[in-house]
Amino acid sequence: MSTHASRGFCRIGIDVGGTFTDFVLHNRRTGAITRYKEPSVPEDPSRSVELGLPALVAKAGVGHADVELIVHGTTLGLNTIIQRKGARLGLVVSKGNRGVLEIGRAQLANAFSFALQKEEPLVPRDLVLETSARLAHDGTVVARPTEDELRAIAATFAAAKVDAVTIMLLHSYARPELEREVAGLLRRHLPGVPITESAQIWPERREYERCLVALINAYVQPLMESYLDRLTARVRALGIEGPIYITANNGGTLSIETARQRPIDTLLSGPASGVVAASITAQATGRTHLITVDMGGTSADMSVIQSGQPEHTTRTHVGEFPLIVPVVSVSAIGAGGGSIVWVDKQGVLKVGPQSAGASPGPVCYGKGGSEPTVTDCYLLAGYIDPAHFLGGRMKLDAAAARQALEGIADRLGIAGADRAVRAAEAALRVTTAVMGTEIAKNIVQRGEDIRDYALVPFGGAGPTQANMIAEEGGIASILVPAAPSTFCALGAILADVKRDYVRSQMLYLRDGGPALDALARTFAELRRDAAAWIKAEGEILGATQFEAIADMRYAGQAYDLPVPIAEALALAPTVEALTELFHQAHEKAFGFRDLDSPAEVTTARLRVTGKVPPIEIPPLAAATAEARPIGRRQVFWDGGYRDATVYLRRDLPVGFAVSGPAVIEQDDTTTWIIPGWRGRVDAAGNMTIAREVSGSAAD
Repeated sequence: MSTHASRGFCRIGIDVGGTFTDFVLHNRRTGAITRYKEPSVPEDPSRSVELGLPALVAKAGVGHADVELIVHGTTLGLNTIIQRKGARLGLVVSKGNRGVLEIGRAQLANAFSFALQKEEPLVPRDLVLETSARLAHDGTVVARPTEDELRAIAATFAAAKVDAVTIMLLHSYARPELEREVAGLLRRHLPGVPITESAQIWPERREYERCLVALINAYVQPLMESYLDRLTARVRALGIEGPIYITANNGGTLSIETARQRPIDTLLSGPASGVVAASITAQATGRTHLITVDMGGTSADMSVIQSGQPEHTTRTHVGEFPLIVPVVSVSAIGAGGGSIVWVDKQGVLKVGPQSAGASPGPVCYGKGGSEPTVTDCYLLAGYIDPAHFLGGRMKLDAAAARQALEGIADRLGIAGADRAVRAAEAALRVTTAVMGTEIAKNIVQRGEDIRDYALVPFGGAGPTQANMIAEEGGIASILVPAAPSTFCALGAILADVKRDYVRSQMLYLRDGGPALDALARTFAELRRDAAAWIKAEGEILGATQFEAIADMRYAGQAYDLPVPIAEALALAPTVEALTELFHQAHEKAFGFRDLDSPAEVTTARLRVTGKVPPIEIPPLAAATAEARPIGRRQVFWDGGYRDATVYLRRDLPVGFAVSGPAVIEQDDTTTWIIPGWRGRVDAAGNMTIAREVSGSAAD
């Protein structure tokens, strides 16, 4: 796939969700943004892209040839791991390390249960084979592989008909050349079988985690390559020639060629795009501390933005497996709009984790679903209008939702003619309590005040649930974007191209010059590799930025702290400057600095960013007439029906304010403002919702 610059003037972001595929088109000539939603096709997500693109382009009034860039987010790799539908793998390890996947970190899956089983390894033990190739911790070659042993290993893999092979030698991060040697010999005996070297994918210490990164990359790669090939073919068949980029875990994007080689960098990219959009959207409001909640069809995820920057982590999980590559820090906190409402054997009301997905979907969709969902609860409570869902493109069956929720009410012992709506309210209270508690716990564990944060909800269900979450969790204000349901797709086209590089290296600052020279050399090499990569990512990119981080610790500690360092210091480090930066980071995290312990550098990290031409979000047009409600309807809240005012979001001018109870409808979602809160529209089209103080919302 070529990443040449296109002569077009439209940029398209695509986010494939479990229920809908979201599209956003930005016209660079007019500044207009066009949004569209297409039902997802779980069997082949590229099919929903193929169906949605023509409708999006037609709605925007442009041609297929006018598209200069497509940025696509997908959860295909993540789903492959969760559903265990990836490649059949073989693994080559150093002698004595065959149990690396079973031993892991030598920890119980659950500290409170001896009976709980660990995750099943991605490679069965009979396909984990040993080689004599071995390195010492400093990269010294202890033993090299022999032709005979690798021939025998290859024969075993061939007989087992593996789809791919991964090599993970002890301490290979210190000298990747030995894994390269083993891979070269294996390729001679396994022609056509992809072979992955762990140090080539992610040369960081801790062999279990490094092994998993390489295995996961190999596990999802065949399916991902096949999908990206189909996606490219379908897009090209529509007459769109602009380059295709894929969203990345770190909040950036990658060319489709890089995504083919490194699908590991795309696994958790979907939620990251929405967080990127939130940070950019909030900049215009002056807010720097945000809590984002992405509530789609299947689940709700939260992330934290501090000082205007999304929080990143190198410690997360993909399914049951730990992942050490840098990702935007996202935590699952609750149910989504399609999560199923049910009653367990003890008579306790539960919501999720099972989801109705895109098919059959909620009961009210009329596609064969029989179990009530959160969306069915919204409908029965009056938060969404059955006649205007998705702008009227889909009619909802309120009677079917009522019947399904009556079954829940009967199991809960709720009686009366209104038992279905009371069951719906109970389910929404459960959903809200779980999410509000998880958010509050996350912020309190940081030692911070949740009232200093604004909540930014997106996804189809986010704005509907947001005010309930804020009330429950003690959040002072809410910022609802102009088009929350397609926010991740917007974030895709706002994001720059990014990639992270890493190299583990034990350096003792007390050694002075030799350690400093080695660190400077490592950063220079990482910078050289990063510069070469970004240069090949496409002509659309502008300026390039580099960010350096050193993982550091006090001598004797087992875990590190990431310490950002200026690029000039990375290339010409000093003991005093590095030590002081680490003291500051340690004091911020733990409240003290240890002046008697020498500092160590364990890993050098570098992020390269290629700037994509920015998109200007058009301001809200000036009002030509006073906003008038389109009606009123009964909404069930706090045990009884309330008379709520209903507005269309597109009719609301800058400065418009409304007190709850109120419902704000738009094509992609509905915003519910509860009693005691007040919403106000800002110049960018965002709606700020805050507790009423003397009759007005605090901005």
